[in-house]
Amino acid sequence: MVVWKALLLAYRCLDVSLSRGEGRFVHSLSDSEVDDALTSFAELPGLVDRLSGGEAGIRQEVVAADRCLDSLTLMGDGLYWPSPSDTRTELDRLAQPGTRDSVFVLWPQNDLREGRNVPSGGWGLALGASEWSNGATYATVGNAASAVWSEPVRGEVWLHEWLHGVCDHYARRGWSMPPGDADGGERCGYRREPGHGWSRYYRDLMTGRVMAGGRAHGITAEAWRSGFTLGEAFRG
Repeated sequence: MVVWKALLLAYRCLDVSLSRGEGRFVHSLSDSEVDDALTSFAELPGLVDRLSGGEAGIRQEVVAADRCLDSLTLMGDGLYWPSPSDTRTELDRLAQPGTRDSVFVLWPQNDLREGRNVPSGGWGLALGASEWSNGATYATVGNAASAVWSEPVRGEVWLHEWLHGVCDHYARRGWSMPPGDADGGERCGYRREPGHGWSRYYRDLMTGRVMAGGRAHGITAEAWRSGFTLGEAFRG
């Protein structure tokens, strides 16, 4: 089993001035909001192990940021997200090059009580590994209402965003991924199932069995066993 070393940076508060006239957005997460996110995140290792057929695992560490997130990166069209530039203080202290394979970020995107939110590109966003993220895959997830974290599979949002970075890694190394990688379920003929979400698609993606264009795509056992960890490419 290849074990990915993962870090979740949990930002409890946000205090930013948005750059396109939206004004200042200040919000702090409640204990229950943080607990919901961490409970969901705790399901990720089991999902990875089960859906990869035991070929992959995740060793997690969760660190609560000791400051408010005080900047966001403009994506265009008035959308923002906490890019590696915004989490740089924590990345350079807790995820130095070569020490993490994956970094996750929880951030206070939504003021659920007041019905306000920072406009962004989605609930979760992800990047492949690069020097920008200190050699780790990078994924961000905003806070959400309690019920949303379990609809329909607890932990699926973390898995989905992680898979974007993982698929990028193996595609760069020569393995063929289906169109859209983690987003490719519907276009490859799969459907979101009650009680199971996209699990059937993720299982095939994580075992190299997604059929598209007359051949199988995804992360095969050979890919998982290739013995390369992301951080090695970015050691100083």
